[in-house]
Amino acid sequence: MIAGARVEVAPYKRDAMDFVLWKPSDADTPGWDSPWGYGRPGWHIECSAMSHELLGPHFDIHGGGNDLMFPHHENEIAQSCCAYQGAGFANIWMHNEMLQVEGKKMSKSLGNFFTVRDLLDQGVPGEVIRFVMLSTHYSKPMDWTAKKAEEAEKTLRKWANAAEKAKALVGQSETALQSDAVLSSLVNDLNTHAALRGAAILAERLLTPPQMKNADQTETETETAHKFLNALRLLGLERITARQTKGDPRLGLLAAKLGELRQTALQTKDFTALDALKSGLTDAGVEVRMSKEGVELITTVNFDPLKLEGLL
Repeated sequence: MIAGARVEVAPYKRDAMDFVLWKPSDADTPGWDSPWGYGRPGWHIECSAMSHELLGPHFDIHGGGNDLMFPHHENEIAQSCCAYQGAGFANIWMHNEMLQVEGKKMSKSLGNFFTVRDLLDQGVPGEVIRFVMLSTHYSKPMDWTAKKAEEAEKTLRKWANAAEKAKALVGQSETALQSDAVLSSLVNDLNTHAALRGAAILAERLLTPPQMKNADQTETETETAHKFLNALRLLGLERITARQTKGDPRLGLLAAKLGELRQTALQTKDFTALDALKSGLTDAGVEVRMSKEGVELITTVNFDPLKLEGLL
C-alpha cells in the first residue's frame, strides 16, 4: 500500500493509489487510438471486459492464483461493480495456492520447472498426476514429489482392483447412488483431499473379504460398488482399471479375488487357496505382483487365456 513499493508510480496518475484503465503507449508498445489518447487497455480492465463478453455482468465462480488477490482481483471487482451497478460480479472466489516441487517453489531459475506434458512423456500416468494434485486442497500449497507419485500409483493399483470387483457386482446397471462422504466433501469448498479419503473407505470395504467385514455394516456390497464407481467418476479417475490390469479383462476379477484370499490368509494363517490361485495364474502365463497396496496381474509372452477358465 506504500506508493512506489510494488511498482513505480506513473506520473500521469491523479493519485498514487489509482489503477489505470487505459495505459498510454509510445511508439515501441502496442496501442490504439481512443478518446483518451493513443494507448492500450490496462491489465485489470482486460479481465472485466472478457468476463462480461463471455459470461455477462454476473456469474458464479471466479478462479485464480492467490498471488492475484491484490491488486488484480480487487481492482477487477471495483471496475466491474462500477460499470454494472447492482450486478454483483462473481458469487464465489476460489484462489489456488502455488505449486511446489520437492518442497521448493517451482521456477525455471531453480531448474525444477516442468509441465503435465513433460510428466506424461516421462511415463507418469495421467491418473497419478491427477491423484497427487487432488490430494491437496486447492487453497493449500501443492507439493509434487517423487514419493507422492509413487504412493499415488500404489493406491490407484489397489483401487483398480476394487473397481473391477465393483463392475462385476453392478454389471450393466447404473445408479445415481453417491457416497455422502465423497459428495459432501466436494460440496464443501471442493475439498478433494477429504473426498479421496471417502473413496478410500469404499475401496477398502470392497476388498475386505465377507467374513472380515464389520457386523454393523448395513450397506450391501452392490450399494458400495455403485458408490465407489460414482466416486471415481466425480474425481475423474474412472479409467484407472485400463492401466492396472494389462491383458485379458478377466484379470481384474482375478486380482480382486487374490486380494480377498490374501486378506483371509493373513487372518487364518492358511495360505492354501491363495497359493493355489497364484500357481494357476503363473501356469497361465500371468505375472503376479502383490503388495500391501494391492494386486497387479500382467500377461507374459506365455499367456494362455484358456487356462483362466477354471480360476474364476
